[in-house]
Amino acid sequence: MSTSTVLAGPPDDCCFSRGVKHSGTPVGRRETIAGVPTYISEPPSEAQSDGKKVILFMSDIWGPFGNNAMLVQDYFAANGFHVVGLDYFFGDTVDKYDDQPNFDRFEFSKSKKQVADEAVPKWFTAIKAMYGQGPNTKYCAVGRSSVINAALDANAHCTSITTLEGYCFGAPYVMEWAKTKEIVAGAFAHPTLLTEDHFRNCKIPLLMSCAESDRTFPLPARRRAEDILIEAKAQYCIHVFSGVVHGFAMKADLSTGDGRWAKEESASSVLRWFMRFTTDESK
Repeated sequence: MSTSTVLAGPPDDCCFSRGVKHSGTPVGRRETIAGVPTYISEPPSEAQSDGKKVILFMSDIWGPFGNNAMLVQDYFAANGFHVVGLDYFFGDTVDKYDDQPNFDRFEFSKSKKQVADEAVPKWFTAIKAMYGQGPNTKYCAVGRSSVINAALDANAHCTSITTLEGYCFGAPYVMEWAKTKEIVAGAFAHPTLLTEDHFRNCKIPLLMSCAESDRTFPLPARRRAEDILIEAKAQYCIHVFSGVVHGFAMKADLSTGDGRWAKEESASSVLRWFMRFTTDESK
């Protein structure tokens, strides 16, 4: 078991809040890949480039098929990325239980993490086969993480340029892949289940999209994470949004100025971050 200090704790009440449903009609499709339900959103022909750029979308505990999540994935696709979001909950998402009076959120998160850890490698192997292989390709890798479960207890190759983004529950996968230096960039928003070692071992450009008020990733932890990234001479960017709480990037109240700004700017900054590191001009 890892002894690394936990910085972002397990999912809390803020993670289980339903938030606000955003308006819009998703344009992607659902497929089953390696036995895992997956949301796929492809770029329009005019937005596609010579090489494929893929975003692995690692969702929060509400899964990739929530309306808000699908709209965000479509936004990235509309700007030139192939976006794939796996449902590591296999349809058994928190909305089916959260109204039950004796629902154990901690045990739910822990059991789902175990299922996800088994599903992700097989799913990713299939994604790599789906998008092909070639000599002029950036590589990415994924592995099972014991560090993820330690945080809970404490409180190959692909053919395309691949970037990773994780929200809440999905952040540890981004950080586990980030230590391989086989992906070109990563990003997360309001994370859970991260330790000091996740930041210490980060070898790729990392964007952190954070809420000013976040019980799972509070100010002292965020500052400690930054200190570690500085010590490691990592390439990173941290955005902290005032007036919002954990979950804003997926379920902010868009009728408020702070909520709309934070949600939209978070998505836009992630897009620009990924564009920076998936073009020749970034070299």
